[in-house]
Amino acid sequence: MTATEGLLVPPGHGRVVQTPAQHVTFKVTGSHSRTASTFEVLVPPGFDVGAHVHTRSEELFYVLEGELDVLAFEPRVRTPDNWQKWESSSGTRVVRATPGTVIVVPPGCPHAFSNPTETSAKMFFQASPPPDHERYFEELLEILGTGGPPDVAAIEELRARYDIKQLTPLKHR
Repeated sequence: MTATEGLLVPPGHGRVVQTPAQHVTFKVTGSHSRTASTFEVLVPPGFDVGAHVHTRSEELFYVLEGELDVLAFEPRVRTPDNWQKWESSSGTRVVRATPGTVIVVPPGCPHAFSNPTETSAKMFFQASPPPDHERYFEELLEILGTGGPPDVAAIEELRARYDIKQLTPLKHR
């Protein structure tokens, strides 16, 4: 891509990183944009990213297929085990996001998503600024690709390096 050329990524194209826990297609990376990295993420049944917060990055999620439980608010109380029961001081609760739902997460806002259904869900995910999330995804999927339960210590170290404060555990089947 040059200064006078844009980038077109056709359906089914992009760099794919896949593990039993997640399938991520990198659509736009830091080498293509100074504004954001974008990904198409297939979220399998039972996957729960766990509630977490970033101090520097902004994220946008757009549900393309399936259903996800999503959170994007500061709860009254941050319980360490089950974000699905959280409630904000204004009464906001976790919602079931269906195709067409958009979730915008500013820096400092706790957020999470999980797939509680028996069918995979697909979402478009954008993170600003690039390239931290693409590097994070690469390394996280490497850790999750080992099979078995997630290596909690390795994930904690990884998240600390990429401005991610984990509030509840990541889970997958």
